[in-house]
Amino acid sequence: MSFPEIGLPHWNIFSHSSVLLRVSYLAKGTNPMNQLLTPGRTLLFLLLLSATILQAHAQSPDKTAPPEELARTVTSLDSALFDAYNQCDLEKFGTFFIDEVEFYHDQGGVTLGRQNLTESVKKNICGKVRRELVPGTLEVYPMRGYGAVEMGVHRFHQPKVDPNKPVGEAKFIHLWQNKEGVWKITRVISYDHRSLRQ
Repeated sequence: MSFPEIGLPHWNIFSHSSVLLRVSYLAKGTNPMNQLLTPGRTLLFLLLLSATILQAHAQSPDKTAPPEELARTVTSLDSALFDAYNQCDLEKFGTFFIDEVEFYHDQGGVTLGRQNLTESVKKNICGKVRRELVPGTLEVYPMRGYGAVEMGVHRFHQPKVDPNKPVGEAKFIHLWQNKEGVWKITRVISYDHRSLRQ
């Protein structure tokens, strides 16, 4: 493939600190790619690119906890959250969410805000439903620079009907934000609800 045989001004394609790499269309019949891809310039480009990546990494250190520690943290948070849920401790329940929490339910629709979510639990859950996590279904993954995402399956019981027999099951996703060591849920997706009644 050949380039047009015309003279063009210098073209700056990369700069880092005081180093400037220039590519120019030089003489008639000269392929500029031969000038760009010389071994020396290729090595220089790779060195500068590596320096840029290392500098960016140094400025944004990875503060993500090790996977095992993160899983323990989120598992403990999940247990405390749903203990408050099952006990109808709405004051404590509300502390696990940011004020602007978004809750998406495949059957109930969208609930926006901690106050509305708490009121919904008070109206539809308290004294009527108990939640349990299905063993072995909890998954936790780090969200670098933000917190973690939690996914799992839980079942629901109606204590006044049969406390030992679940009546429904659903999947859930919780997006946890870790802000200065304080963990709160910012988004919830509750989906794939199905009845376990026979």
